[in-house]
This record gives sequence, C-alpha cells and structure tokens, in this order.
Amino acid sequence: MRHENIVRTKSFAFAVRVVKLYQFLKKDFKEYDLSSQVLRSGTSIGASIRESEFAASKKDFIHKLTISLKEANETQYWLELLNVTGYLTKRMYASLNTGCEELIKLLVASIKTSKKSIIKPSLNILH
Repeated sequence: MRHENIVRTKSFAFAVRVVKLYQFLKKDFKEYDLSSQVLRSGTSIGASIRESEFAASKKDFIHKLTISLKEANETQYWLELLNVTGYLTKRMYASLNTGCEELIKLLVASIKTSKKSIIKPSLNILH
C-alpha cells in the first residue's frame, strides 16, 4: 500500500485552486495575461513534484523539487501582483498565499533533507 505524499497531495489541491482562480479572473475581470501567468506557474509546482517521483537519481530528484520551489516563488509574485492591483480580495490573497507558502516550506524541507542524504565521496574516507 502506498503512503500519502503530503507534498504531492497539497500541490495538487493548490493547482485546483489556481485553476479556479484562473477561471474567476477570466470570467469576472476578462483578465487573460496575469491569469495565464499564475495558472502556468501555480500548476507547474505539482507537475514538477510528480516528475520528481520518477527521478533518475537523487540529484535529479532534488533538481525537480528545486524547479517546483522556483515555480512556487513565481506564483507568490503573481498572487501578490494580483492582490495589489485589485484583482484579489485580501481574504482570497491571504488564503492562496498561505497555501503557496506552505508548499514552499515543505519543498525547502524536502530539498534540505534530500541534500543531506547524499554522501559525498570525499567525506566517506575510511580511517
């Protein structure tokens, strides 16, 4: 039986919220440029996490999680811009930003843990 991967689950749920945000921005504001940007970066977080599940190596795994982290950071930028320009209410922004921030924290922790598990040959010298 497969155990739950919290990063995978949360990134997918966040992507669903981003798709709904995209639909809202297009329908209510006829906003296409910023909404497309947040859609791309916000859904890319989970896509890269899914790719990491079949990484070719530990370094590849870390690389894919790092891409997810960069996409999460970019998503925060678009959310902040949408908030400041009046497309999002304070409540909407706070909720979405909290979700994105949680993903960032989970990704940073996963990357740090994975980096620690890589044993460098120069440090693995027998005495």
